[in-house]
Amino acid sequence: MHSGSQGPVRAHRLSVLAPPTETDPVCGMAVTREAPERATFEGRTYYFCCGGCRTKFETDPGAVLKAGAARPPAPAEHARGAHAEQARNAQAEQARDAQAEQARGAQASDDGWTCPMHPEVMSDQPGDCPLCGMALEPRSPAASSEANPELAEMTRRFWVSLALAVPVVVLAMAMVAGAWIPWAQAILTSVVVLWGGQVFFARALASLPKRRWNMFTLIGLGVAVAYGYSLVVLAFPDLFPALVRDKKGEVGLYFEPAAAIVTLVLLGQVLELRARQRTGAAIRALLDLSPKRALRIRPDGGDEEVALEAVAAGDRLRVRPGEKIPVDGRVLEGDSAVDESMITGEPVPVAKGPGDRLVGATLNGTGALVMRAERVGEGTLLAHIVRLVAEAQRSRAPIQRLADSVSGVFVPAVVGAAVVAFAAWALVGPAPRLPHALLAAVSVLIIACPCALGLATPMSIMVATGRAAAAGVLFKNAEALEVLREVDTMVIDKTGTLTQGKPELLSVVATGGEDDRTLLRLAASLERGSEHPLAAAIVRGAAARGIAAGEGAGVEALAGRGLRGRVDGRAVALGNTRLLDELGVPAGANPRDMTTRADELRATGQTVAFVVADGRLIGLLGLGDPIKPGAAEVIAALRAEGVRTVLLTGDSHVTAAAVGRAVGVDEIEAEVLPADKAATVARLQAGGHRVAMAGDGINDAPALARADVGIAMGTGTDVALESAGVTLLGGDLAGLLRARRISRATITNIKQNLFFAFVYNALGVPLAAGILYPLFRLQLTPEIAAAAMALSSVSVVGNALRLRFTAART
Repeated sequence: MHSGSQGPVRAHRLSVLAPPTETDPVCGMAVTREAPERATFEGRTYYFCCGGCRTKFETDPGAVLKAGAARPPAPAEHARGAHAEQARNAQAEQARDAQAEQARGAQASDDGWTCPMHPEVMSDQPGDCPLCGMALEPRSPAASSEANPELAEMTRRFWVSLALAVPVVVLAMAMVAGAWIPWAQAILTSVVVLWGGQVFFARALASLPKRRWNMFTLIGLGVAVAYGYSLVVLAFPDLFPALVRDKKGEVGLYFEPAAAIVTLVLLGQVLELRARQRTGAAIRALLDLSPKRALRIRPDGGDEEVALEAVAAGDRLRVRPGEKIPVDGRVLEGDSAVDESMITGEPVPVAKGPGDRLVGATLNGTGALVMRAERVGEGTLLAHIVRLVAEAQRSRAPIQRLADSVSGVFVPAVVGAAVVAFAAWALVGPAPRLPHALLAAVSVLIIACPCALGLATPMSIMVATGRAAAAGVLFKNAEALEVLREVDTMVIDKTGTLTQGKPELLSVVATGGEDDRTLLRLAASLERGSEHPLAAAIVRGAAARGIAAGEGAGVEALAGRGLRGRVDGRAVALGNTRLLDELGVPAGANPRDMTTRADELRATGQTVAFVVADGRLIGLLGLGDPIKPGAAEVIAALRAEGVRTVLLTGDSHVTAAAVGRAVGVDEIEAEVLPADKAATVARLQAGGHRVAMAGDGINDAPALARADVGIAMGTGTDVALESAGVTLLGGDLAGLLRARRISRATITNIKQNLFFAFVYNALGVPLAAGILYPLFRLQLTPEIAAAAMALSSVSVVGNALRLRFTAART
């Protein structure tokens, strides 16, 4: 079986649609309608280059548009009366049309058929693989859940052939004489061979002119020799000399092995196809997660139930308690807890409120939600997962090159071995020599079919990538799956990877006669209107402690220092030591010396903000990015496996050292510019290390692409996800261990499969050729060879299916 082609073997249709562009109303950048960040205002959808622009727009859409930012063209009557209603409906219809066009374009690129053993073979229509002869399978994950027509056809042929082959075998074994018996065998065998085995002969004949000999070449040749020889003997018995006759003077007939071989090969195909169908269970399970309909809110406020395909970005959807989230989007109204275990693997539902993200196919809890659709159709996370799993299953691991190189010369070598076996038996074998020679040649051809060799790698890849996806680990291709096990250095970004990526209020230290609640209320009231991430952390921290923020008056931002204003009639300021110097407030005045306490907080990686009220220091707040739960345990487990861990961050040495000490990394690289992260990875590689990089931000993308294996947190940016070879869906650090262990288990499984295939052929061919006959008077019959050939393929696929349970234990 030859598979040396590097590109597509057959032409396939490509559909490339140029997505229409829009203008970000905040910054003026040109973005496509495929941009994930979008918002709807007055019935029109606006697209943004990033989440920051979208958030600013949603704060006051009217002010942003009035400020002079580019606004998408709209009819003059858009904002008034019935014309406004008409314009909104037209715009929604256009959005749905654009979405349908996008879906059709994506489908056009994914439609087609490919070979399960040779993913480089692509076709616009069903057919047989020109390399191995197997029936092509749909490339589209959606189509993979449909009934397999090849399995149905092979099953039908098997049962009919079995019903006809049994009488042939019985007649051959029965000690009954009669001139009608050979003719009955011939008739029954003809139906089995010419109809049951027709698919094998068609694929064998197709392989000859292309010189791409495969397993069906050997099957077709072996069956044709046994069946054709028997027909000639039956029709012209007088043509054969005494050399080929037995002691009774009769010439042997081999209808029995011909019928048995076809039936057993059909059985092997049925078992193999059923096993292969099980490898797609992960994709089918993912597809079944998505709901089929959604409850869309009309412009007049009423609800209408629509097919999921009719939902467009910007639509408002109602999600009732216990229903699945229809598409990706954000909460507009309501509070609930959503079960996101299908994405994160975490069984605890996640609290959701206005502004929070929702992932399609996750399960809503007891609360009712109104959401805005943002990503629909092929743009949803679920569709992205299905697409990645399907592509990874079709990709080829580097270890496959071993099987390919052997397969390229395997079939010609087997034919040569059959010729040698035939010649040896014909020249020096026992009488009758020709029948023995024929049996040996046919047995060699049948037992050496290279199906097991070809299936060894792709079956393991298909099972492993599907099971990994169910465990929250997406492999982009088989190469990442293979290389990850060889990694000896794990470079890990800090923010969003080791840490939560979202500042939180960690410490509240009051002094000067004020209590913690008063201190925090004054700070939160002052920060309430600020867009700074640390300000949001202070406000959230106060709310989490049951402290309601008041209204700040005359709040003034002081660049690089902090801000000041009035809260509850008091003059309040919050900022760093530069602000204290500017206000003339000492940080270390005795007995309220806060300098030591501030230094202690900084040593743990916290950012310190001093709070001043009425001209005196009343306390400080410590803010930081909390370390993800279980991060230290993951780092310890990686070190126990001999993996060197390196913390790579652009943050300060003090903060990096605090995080590094807490999780126990081997090495810290701090204050690294985004452009230099890839250079750091390259330096480690130049030292002879196999490097994996784990990160989540846009600034991590070059390093993710440069590493031997890039690992993206599923909570990160799209750029990071596209640059990585592995994605951890929940952003769960434990996924690093799962991914590495799945990689190890998969390559071990592939090596076992290749060992089975090679050893099977190394032992089977000599046995079929008759190596045991001189010592034990034993000769392998073609029927036994066919059964052994089928068993070898089924054993390889069965061993690959074990990965479903191995991966589950990681």
